[in-house]
Amino acid sequence: MKTKTFVLNVTGAPYASLAPLSALRFAKAALATGHKIQRVFFYQEGVTLANGLSCPPQDEINLTKEWQKLAAEHQVELAVCVAAALKRGIIDAKEAARYGLEQHNLAEGFVLTGLGQLVDGMANADRTVTFSS
Repeated sequence: MKTKTFVLNVTGAPYASLAPLSALRFAKAALATGHKIQRVFFYQEGVTLANGLSCPPQDEINLTKEWQKLAAEHQVELAVCVAAALKRGIIDAKEAARYGLEQHNLAEGFVLTGLGQLVDGMANADRTVTFSS
């Protein structure tokens, strides 16, 4: 079996759709079978997964922490669309300073970026898989 490189595009909101959980399960299965996840691009409502202040109930999976763990273990880039994130109140330290805000809430391990990262990933990966609501 030839190793494939994937880019995942997650557009569904965590806890309101199965998109982030399905993407996480897909990524784990792909990595377990020797494939590579080059980048996960969070777009539209999917960007809310990168909110470092979300606290799901203890009996639910913490999707943000699970993505952080996967990214750290497998060197997977967690890219978050900057325009979609800012519109939904998710901001990093750099953007907070730019807009004169005192706080930021982008979860560790996630990076704000433009749509160009999705296009670049699509151009360089073997497959792009989109998980939407």
